Amino acid sequence: MKYPALAIWGGMVTILGLIGRVFHGGIDHMAFQLVNVQSLDLAKNAVSDSYHAFHIVRYFNGMMMVGWILLAIGAYRSRTLGLIRSVGLASMFFLPLGTLKGTRFESPFLILGLCIALVPLGVKVLRDGPPPSRKAIIWAIAFVVGEIVFIVLSILFPEFMRRY
Repeated sequence: MKYPALAIWGGMVTILGLIGRVFHGGIDHMAFQLVNVQSLDLAKNAVSDSYHAFHIVRYFNGMMMVGWILLAIGAYRSRTLGLIRSVGLASMFFLPLGTLKGTRFESPFLILGLCIALVPLGVKVLRDGPPPSRKAIIWAIAFVVGEIVFIVLSILFPEFMRRY
């Protein structure tokens, strides 16, 4: 692989930026739940009054935007992705981000660009990479089964979930 440094930096900056997207997803979830718990008017007031409140994660937004571009350039220069797939990866730069940002008309096409960039790479890694160890398979199965049990129990006993 030639020129891996830019790809590595792009990946690190993008992942740090994605912390911001997860944070905004949590805020969005809370805002929507306020409608159910309180009322639409109280939820609108709470979101409106706190919309510009300081939070350090806000500064990760720029990292995510720059990270997608760096990652795309690094993936192209390192010959991990070709030009078309690198452009698809870089298209994530244009995806809306922030608290309660709605999906725009072009959002599905931007996500499609990400899929065009990464799905073939994932298939290649699965085909050409080493098979998972027996221990990794056992842990993966245990995790999935545990998660299914947790989901079923939380659906059957929602009052238990409200206590914690």
